[in-house]
Amino acid sequence: MLEKLDYYAKFFAFILKYYNSDVVRSTADSAMSKSSEDQSYSFDKKPEELVEDLKKMGPTFVKMGQLLSTRPDLLPQEYLKALANLQDDVETISYDEVAAIFEEEIGVRISKAFKDFDPVPLASASIGQVHKAVLPSGRIVAVKIQRPGVRKNFTQDLETLQKMADLAVSYSKDAKKYALDGIVEELRFILINELDYSKEADNLIQLRHNLQKFDRLIIPAPVQEYSSSRVLTMDFIAGKKITSLGNLRKLETDFTPLVDELVEAYMQQIVLDGFAHADPHPGNIHLTDSDRMAIMDLGMVAKFSPQMMEKITMLLVAMSKKDGDALADALLDMSDYDSDDGALKNFRKNINRLVLESTTTRAGDMETGRIVLQMNRIAADEGIKIAVELNILGKILLNLDQIIAELTPDYDLQKAIERFMEKIMTKRMKRELRPQDAYAFLLENKKLVENLPARLNRITENLANNELEIRIQALDEKRLTDGFQKIANRITVGLIIAAMIIGAALLMRVPTSLTIFGYGILPFAFFIIAIGLGLFLVYSIMFKDENIQKNK
Repeated sequence: MLEKLDYYAKFFAFILKYYNSDVVRSTADSAMSKSSEDQSYSFDKKPEELVEDLKKMGPTFVKMGQLLSTRPDLLPQEYLKALANLQDDVETISYDEVAAIFEEEIGVRISKAFKDFDPVPLASASIGQVHKAVLPSGRIVAVKIQRPGVRKNFTQDLETLQKMADLAVSYSKDAKKYALDGIVEELRFILINELDYSKEADNLIQLRHNLQKFDRLIIPAPVQEYSSSRVLTMDFIAGKKITSLGNLRKLETDFTPLVDELVEAYMQQIVLDGFAHADPHPGNIHLTDSDRMAIMDLGMVAKFSPQMMEKITMLLVAMSKKDGDALADALLDMSDYDSDDGALKNFRKNINRLVLESTTTRAGDMETGRIVLQMNRIAADEGIKIAVELNILGKILLNLDQIIAELTPDYDLQKAIERFMEKIMTKRMKRELRPQDAYAFLLENKKLVENLPARLNRITENLANNELEIRIQALDEKRLTDGFQKIANRITVGLIIAAMIIGAALLMRVPTSLTIFGYGILPFAFFIIAIGLGLFLVYSIMFKDENIQKNK
């Protein structure tokens, strides 16, 4: 209990320290501006201070810092550089702990499993660290070992974050508007999946299969015999991070064909396969000596349903053509909203304005991913809740922008998307014509196929005997004319009643010896008849019409 109270105290101290800081205010502002340089903040918290505070908070917050280090739409450049160090600058696990975890998970000692195992890690991250090793067959592999106790710490941190997010949504309009609880829930889902290395091994296998035709892209193959939920053994791929390439190599090499293949591969993942590497930041993309690109770290993947793939396809086509109205339609099609006409009109206007203002097509300006994230912000401002898949798409495109900007700053990403979408749509049409899809179609329409001959036979028989009837649910003409007749009759009765009353009043002035209660017989009779007709009319309106309404 005391340990938990101490954790909560540390958590609230961290929140209070940064809640009103210039870093958070610049984050909110830069999400809508093209560059953090447009802001005039002199930050009261140093980037290095934020890094150290995240480390003290534990591995969950280190992971959050890693995610933020790939988000230039949210943080200034100096903070991105400082947070990027979290990718590599984490305390290492001792070799004895690594050996114990491997033996516990796999059931074999490291000395027996490998011909050689380097005790010095290649990299150390918030969830685990990676060692280079050689199998008895001579195959060079990378072995990823999960940190001891990391699952318990992550679960505790994520539960606290979820509670705080739920509380914030209850009391803060901004937190509710941007669905802070949903964002934390999504982060929780991603990180819990990332803690299971067996799922990452499956992801490697699936992505290798999906992208096997792309010769310039490499995805490491897992060694399943030496993999578990806490250990992942896979091919070792020698290469350099995209961000660590020298300027001379960038000038000497034309990376356009490689970037073309990378963009096409990600478009295929998003709109054709429905299974995409969701974290392609520069730290996870390495360039080999043979100028091939290795896609690393598949702990974070995105899965899109067939319906969502259709919607994203329409969105990407509209983006590539800079069609603001089509873009707004595609966004609304993947949204939940109760907004009034005024809010929808503002949404369309702001989406069109965003498209018109985004005139640049250079990858170096990193516009494509930022535009997608800004569209989500515009929707939130108008009370429109866009599917979480849009945030995932924005993050993927933003990270692609960063990679492409490093290799080919003048690359036209939006034009490339348009070009590759045409190829991918052709593939999708061919895929939908596969025999197994035709069988599925026949099974779905089995009852229709079985009943169709008998129904056609009945229709043709009735047609031959001149007995075919077509009933159309439209206006009931008889009921309509009856209604008009009833109205006309009541108007007539009303006029007669009025005439009798006026006539009786006039006859009152005529002297007569025949009276009843002091009134002439004729005017008295007119009054009695008028009262009777009036009461009958009231009765018909109150009771007969009510019965008709009930019998409808």
